[in-house]
Amino acid sequence: MHPTAVLGRPARPGGLVPKAGWRAYARLAKLDIYDYYLATPLLLAMLLPAGRLTADGWAVALLLLVGGVAMFAGLCSFDDITGYRDGSDAANYGPDAPARRLARKPLIAGTLGEAQAHRFAWAATAGQFGCWGLALLVAPHRPWWAVAAMLLCLFAGFQYSWWLRLSYRGWQEFLLAGYGWVFVLVPFGLTTGELPAFALVQGLVFGLGPLLFGVYSNVNDIAGDRAVGRRTVAVLASPGGNAAFVGALSLLEAALLTVPPLLGLAPWWFAALAVPVIALRSAQFTLGLVAGQVLRARRLGIHTHRVCCALLILACLLNGGAA
Repeated sequence: MHPTAVLGRPARPGGLVPKAGWRAYARLAKLDIYDYYLATPLLLAMLLPAGRLTADGWAVALLLLVGGVAMFAGLCSFDDITGYRDGSDAANYGPDAPARRLARKPLIAGTLGEAQAHRFAWAATAGQFGCWGLALLVAPHRPWWAVAAMLLCLFAGFQYSWWLRLSYRGWQEFLLAGYGWVFVLVPFGLTTGELPAFALVQGLVFGLGPLLFGVYSNVNDIAGDRAVGRRTVAVLASPGGNAAFVGALSLLEAALLTVPPLLGLAPWWFAALAVPVIALRSAQFTLGLVAGQVLRARRLGIHTHRVCCALLILACLLNGGAA
C-alpha cells in the first residue's frame, strides 16, 4: 500500500456503509461528462442524409451507445476505486483543492462504500460486453478493422485503471483519444462496411477533443499522479516539454481541420467552418499553459469539444452525410 493511501479513506463511525442513492452512482459513473456520447449524433449526421442507416444500423448505433455509457460507468468507477485506494484522489480532490468538486468523488465524499462501487463497476462492465457483443451480432457489416478496434476497446476500457492499469503505464493520453475514435469509426464501419476519407477525418478530430481537456486535468494532478506512479506526460516531462506536447496536439487538431480540404479529403469549405474551434483551442492553451489557469482551461476544452461536435454535425448536414 502506498503511504498516502490512508488519506483516501475517510473514517465512517463504526465502519458503517453509506446508504447510496442514484445520484451517488451517477456521480461515480460521471454521467455529467457526456462528451464521448456525442459520437452518436455525429454518426447519425454522417449516415442519415446519405440514406445509409438501415434498421440494423439503428440497432448497432443504439447498442454501441448504451454499451459506451456502461463502459465509462465501469471505467470511471474502477478509476475512483483505484484513486481511493492509492490516495491520489484524496490529494487531487482534498480540502487543499477547492476548485475541484468533492461530490464528484463519492468514495472520498463518503456517499458510497468501496464494495458498492466495486459491484457497480463490474455490473457496468458486464453491460458493456453484452451490448457490444449483441451489436456485433446484428451488424450488417463486420470489416476487420472495426471488429479489431471494438475488441481492443472492450478490454482497454475497464483496464484503464484496473488490472493492467493502462493509464498508469503511459497509455493514458492514447486511450483518451482512442476511445473517441472507436465511438465514431467503429459504428460507422459496422453500419456501412466502409471508411471514406471525410468520415475518417471527422472521427480523428472527434477523438482529440476529450484528450484536449484531459491533458489539462493532468497538469493539475501532477503531484497526486507522481506520488502513486501514474505515468502521464505531465508527470514525466518538464513543464516546457508538457506545454510543447499539448501545443503539438492542438496543432494536430488544427491540421486535421484545415489540411484535408487542400488534399480533396473534405469539402473545400470545411476549414472555414472550423475556424471557431481553432480560435477556442488557442485561447485554451493561453489560459492553461501561459496564464496557469489549468482547470479553467479544462472547462474551456470541454466547451470547445462540444462546439466542435456541433460544427462537425453541421458539416455532415451541409455535405449530405459523410458516407
